[in-house]
Amino acid sequence: MAKLYVVGIGPGGRENMTLKAVDVLKRCDVIVGYTPYIEYLGDLVDNKELISTGMKGEIERCKLAIEQVKAGKDTAIVSTGDAGLYGMAGPILELSKDVEVEIIPGVTAAFSAASELGSPIMHDYASISLSDLLTPWEVIENRLDKAAEADFVLTIYNPKSRGRKTHLERAIEIISKYRNGKTPVGIVRNSGRENTQIKITTLDNIDFDSVDMLSVLIIGNSNTYIKNNKIITPRGYEIK
Repeated sequence: MAKLYVVGIGPGGRENMTLKAVDVLKRCDVIVGYTPYIEYLGDLVDNKELISTGMKGEIERCKLAIEQVKAGKDTAIVSTGDAGLYGMAGPILELSKDVEVEIIPGVTAAFSAASELGSPIMHDYASISLSDLLTPWEVIENRLDKAAEADFVLTIYNPKSRGRKTHLERAIEIISKYRNGKTPVGIVRNSGRENTQIKITTLDNIDFDSVDMLSVLIIGNSNTYIKNNKIITPRGYEIK
């Protein structure tokens, strides 16, 4: 019986994909995904049946993937990062019926960016997307407020788009109620891919114009500091 694999491909570069993800993609007959994500896979898609859709085509992709499995073809539907974090794992499980599903984890943008910045999420952290396409903005604001008040390190996904030009500025305004303006902030664009851009700054000095949908921000907690151009969030070990 054919099987549906929900594959997290990491930030996009082959070197950050898990061995299991590569093995599954090699074995599948069909690969389904957002067009740029399929392009990240390079020669892994050679001789495969490819099904791609554009932005906002997530549910359509899930249904197409399920149809391929029911037609007897081992199928992979791909997400960047981890498929269970803002990816396709949720909708696939909600939509699938009488189909065997296996979820293949991947390296999230938060972890990829953190490795490029130093060790900013060594302690408790919260991941918040600023996209209000599926979540009301007032809910996002409330989550930002509560997470900042609780002193979580914050990873900000989908910080800015053409339709959301001021959401990030509002998010920083909320966070700044609880954080010192000198709190370290890491901004990584194209994390784990070609043309990676890494910037370390502070809460008061974020260049909002340099941030886009390809960027992820990591905002430190009250103990986070910068050393040798690396962001460090101590966990509490006694360092002698």
